[in-house]
Amino acid sequence: MKKTGWWISGPKVTGISKMKIISRSARDTLKLGASLAGRLRPGDIICLEGGLGSGKTTLAKGIAAGLGVSPAKVTSSSFILVREHPEGKLPLFHFDLYRLKNTSDIASLGFEEYLYGEGIAVIEWAERLDCLMPKERLMVKLSYGPGEQRVLRFSGEGRRYKELLRSWDENISH
Repeated sequence: MKKTGWWISGPKVTGISKMKIISRSARDTLKLGASLAGRLRPGDIICLEGGLGSGKTTLAKGIAAGLGVSPAKVTSSSFILVREHPEGKLPLFHFDLYRLKNTSDIASLGFEEYLYGEGIAVIEWAERLDCLMPKERLMVKLSYGPGEQRVLRFSGEGRRYKELLRSWDENISH
């Protein structure tokens, strides 16, 4: 289905747990993130995977904007494991695990307190979490498409995230 700025691919399925969206530009990826943010609740975990430049930070900036945090404050310095943004509708905890050497580095930060608290956790390079990967999460795998396009594959792991995808799909498909 062609949408303004992005396409939703795949059949409509009741109880959807996966969705593929093709974003035509960075601006549209920002809008997608803001749209997703409108569905998030305290304690939600968004795990982002993809190569360098695939759009992880752009999606994180969109989520931040949707929560009322300035997207300019969301950076991918790759030297700081977590940045806290308490000023939005909900606190945003933005993790960039690109330089994570081992999981003990993140465990020493009190990682689980961020995940299961009152804020939203957005984790770039989530595949580096290894055994610390939350069982229930919204997983987003980003990859390159033609030109400026990015392919975003969402999968809901656990009941909350399957419900989140279903309600979001209903909202952006109409």
